[in-house]
Amino acid sequence: MPRLNADTRAEIRAAALELFAQRGFVRTSLREIAEQLGITKAALYYHFSSKGELISELVAPLVEDLETFQKRAAEYSAGDDPRPLLETYFDLCHRHRMLFLGLVQDAGVAAELEALTTIIHKRTEVDAVLVGSTEPADLVRATVALGGLQDCVVIFPDEPAEVIKEAAVGAALRALILDR
Repeated sequence: MPRLNADTRAEIRAAALELFAQRGFVRTSLREIAEQLGITKAALYYHFSSKGELISELVAPLVEDLETFQKRAAEYSAGDDPRPLLETYFDLCHRHRMLFLGLVQDAGVAAELEALTTIIHKRTEVDAVLVGSTEPADLVRATVALGGLQDCVVIFPDEPAEVIKEAAVGAALRALILDR
């Protein structure tokens, strides 16, 4: 990959995210990231002292987006139409699909990230808001709905977002319906 601009740190993040999505965090070395960019490993270390630092910086925007989403979800009432909230969550997941692809390939690395605890906590809070309950059966419906949206961007990363979004949000809405 030829260097396109002077923001080497941003280029490193982009190349790392691409390689992590393809090969996982464990099977991608800093040397390979440097080679992808045509820079030395020393130059990469100038910007990131470790792979862990690089991964943490890649996860930070997801955490920020989840915090923003959580604030929006807090304004939601269980009687409101959930479609806009589900569409927003799909968009969030789609925006971070490369990171999710890397996380899925290396669950062990994901478990080591401090941010993962934050991500799970925020999702759990949103689950409860979405169904207006903390009852396990209700939380399961929310988990299936939001988790399904997240899974769709991982399983179908190369499909047009609009096509996947419509089908995924429809399925998430059906997951939220109570069988009475």
